[in-house]
Amino acid sequence: MAYIQLKINMVAEHAEALGEMLSANGAQAVTFVDAKDTPLYEPKPGEVMLWPDTQVVGLFDAAMDMTRVIQRLSRAKILGDEFIYVLDPLEDKDWEREWMDNFHAMQFGQRLWICPSWRDIPDPTAVNVMLDPGLAFGTGTHATTALCLRWLDSLDLHAKKVLDFGCGSGILGIAAVKLGASEMLGIDIDPQALQATEENALRNQVSEQVSVALPQHNPQYLADVVLANILAAPLRELSQVISDYCRPGGKLVLSGILVEQAQEIADLYAAQFHIDEIVTEGDWARVSGTKH
Repeated sequence: MAYIQLKINMVAEHAEALGEMLSANGAQAVTFVDAKDTPLYEPKPGEVMLWPDTQVVGLFDAAMDMTRVIQRLSRAKILGDEFIYVLDPLEDKDWEREWMDNFHAMQFGQRLWICPSWRDIPDPTAVNVMLDPGLAFGTGTHATTALCLRWLDSLDLHAKKVLDFGCGSGILGIAAVKLGASEMLGIDIDPQALQATEENALRNQVSEQVSVALPQHNPQYLADVVLANILAAPLRELSQVISDYCRPGGKLVLSGILVEQAQEIADLYAAQFHIDEIVTEGDWARVSGTKH
């Protein structure tokens, strides 16, 4: 099926309303794109955050009469009859196959690879984590995950107990087990994430070493290595909970943090951890340390 994209730049306060108008006019999907490459801080619970300058993109069936859509939109006060827009046709192709063709195995550090199931394993002698993108966050493509995977690859994890706080797909904890950890507990507020972690553990033949739990149900657990690739707000609010999971002398890694937020997070955890040098990649940062 062929599609056409309608792209309109809009100030943040009206972007959501414009998205609703596009949906009302037949858009099959609406996305919001940062129009000025502005970092986006995480929202408060229940709050929808948009960039100060946002490109609103509506995806329409190519057979749609876009002239009439534009005419209807021009009557809206937030746009006016001379608003600027771009129409981009998308050629008809197998988008799933296109996406799969562009998703490759990725290496992190010296030993660790993340490999999709439809690709050949580049190095059978390496530590290979088999993981396909799914509902839960974490495939290795995002800088925050990559920062944590490289950190794990640098450690001696032999016989270590690992806790993955906000486990998502389970990529970090499962990688830790395949790098030598003896066991891993994955904690997440999303039941789909727990299911994804269990399925990925089974796919990687480490299900006997991996367990999962909701935050309110997890048993008391003292780990040698604590992983928390979430966001700055929960890292702040749950700093004591996260810290308590780590035994004295244990290792901690925190990510999902923008560069501007990293020093604040490092200072917060410095009360209980000797903090390493902050590592950055693009807009994102990694904070790690060893518990006193």
